[in-house]
Amino acid sequence: MAEKPANLLYGVDDRPPVGICLILAIQHIFFLTSGFIVVAIVLGQMGCSPDLIRNVVSMTMVAGGIATILQALKRGPVGSGYLCTEGTDPSFLSVSVLAGTTGGLPLIFGMTIVSGVIECLLSRIMHRLRVIFPPDVAGVVLTMVGLNIVPIMILDFMGVKDKNSPIETANVLVAVITLAIMVGTSVWSKGKLRLYSVIIGIAGGYTASILLGVLTPSQMREISDAPVLSFPNISYIRYSFDPALLIPIIIVTLASTLKSVASITMCQKINDAAWVRPNLINIGKGTFADGLASVIGGGLGALGKSLYAASVGLSVATGATSRIIAFYTGGLFVALAFLPKLAAVFSIMPRPVMGGALVYMVCFMVISGIQIMTSRMIDNRRTFIIAVSLIFGMSVDIFPDLYRHVHPFLKPFFSSSLTVTTVLAVGLNLVMRIGISRKETLELAPGVDPSDKVFKFMEGLGAAWGARKDVIYKAMAAMNEFAEAIAHNGLKGRKIVMTAVFDELSLNVRINYEGRMMEFPTERPDIGAIVADPGALAMMSGFLVRHYADKIKTSRDGDKCRVDLHFEH
Repeated sequence: MAEKPANLLYGVDDRPPVGICLILAIQHIFFLTSGFIVVAIVLGQMGCSPDLIRNVVSMTMVAGGIATILQALKRGPVGSGYLCTEGTDPSFLSVSVLAGTTGGLPLIFGMTIVSGVIECLLSRIMHRLRVIFPPDVAGVVLTMVGLNIVPIMILDFMGVKDKNSPIETANVLVAVITLAIMVGTSVWSKGKLRLYSVIIGIAGGYTASILLGVLTPSQMREISDAPVLSFPNISYIRYSFDPALLIPIIIVTLASTLKSVASITMCQKINDAAWVRPNLINIGKGTFADGLASVIGGGLGALGKSLYAASVGLSVATGATSRIIAFYTGGLFVALAFLPKLAAVFSIMPRPVMGGALVYMVCFMVISGIQIMTSRMIDNRRTFIIAVSLIFGMSVDIFPDLYRHVHPFLKPFFSSSLTVTTVLAVGLNLVMRIGISRKETLELAPGVDPSDKVFKFMEGLGAAWGARKDVIYKAMAAMNEFAEAIAHNGLKGRKIVMTAVFDELSLNVRINYEGRMMEFPTERPDIGAIVADPGALAMMSGFLVRHYADKIKTSRDGDKCRVDLHFEH
């Protein structure tokens, strides 16, 4: 049972009042609308009409709403059971443009369905892939998910289309006001006001946009001119398949899947104060729902779907992670597809307002990624995995034309900073495992202070294995306490052999020595007895060792004793 963190007002299984759910759902929808930019770019490259783009956007809402509800399901094979919305994934941008220019919309929708099927298949073996998805890799990917938004986020914050556009003071002021209201409400507000930090900031941003002329009367007329009710024209929906696009779609799907793994890992972490490791069975159910999202998206005439990490950041910021909110969000998102007047309210959001809100979200995403990375001990191997992946991933955004002339076969690898980071993190993680022994032995001579040797031995192994710090320190304390207690157990002149064995689930330490079997009492020995009888000090050491270890097993063969210490990881 997950332990609800103190910073959450509404945990994953809590049921907020209907009014609060509606307001929080609207906040999530504001961010989901940013995915419409991807739709506009892909269809714009193909020269599609505004009417067609609006129809695709409408079906994108329907697909995203259904997928968000599926993701929040808690029972059965589908759904992680967390509040994590499904939006149009920018990772699919390049391959969608390629499919669109090659075979038009039918090929985009067909390959989107293929991508969803691939992710669904991957989800079925997710629980066996722990070696590929350790926390440091998931943390790197999640950090880059946040950093990947930075180029778009900064342009929106400044209210410009590209780096060559002039910056206007009014746009920057609107962005600063939006961000300041969100941060101020989140940091200094009391009670449940923090829940509404984003929507209060957006409302303030809209107001500032009107007063400063950033939001024009003609844009506001779009709301009054839009019909109250309409049904999308779905006559454009057809499907086709091209084997030549299979390799690119597999690469992009892998990157998108790893991003979803990182997002669900973040959901698990923020909803459990005692979180220690990713639950891969739960992640498998979540990625299965994520794969179905793309199948549904392609089937309904929309682009590729993926978990929207910014919604997880929003949940952290507001302190509301209840999965009930996902049902409201999904339902409202579907409804917007048939209510153009309400959809127009979201569609005319000024870019500086969106930019200020994205800065607010990205802060939580990046920090969560860093926390997941550093939840394990880091040595030189993991230093290179993390740093190299991030450095070359960011190079795609810093020098966008650098990889323009790479071989066509390799272009999918360089389609985005997130793709480069993901491929490097997974590849380097597998390569850097070469030469790491999962079993190491330490010999200790009696009469010599074991502290320094045990400390160096276990800290080095913990870093090389990427083990949790608290587990390594507990094992270190138990081994040191045991070695010091041997002197009080009648062992003289013989060595102690300690063998540590590690896998991703547990750390086991086997101790072999000759002498009397050490006792491990379940109750603390009386302090007075220890003062009166120095030999009773060994009982205290045994009590401490039992306290540190999760399980203890002992055996004896003549003078040879064996003690097995088990530590859950």
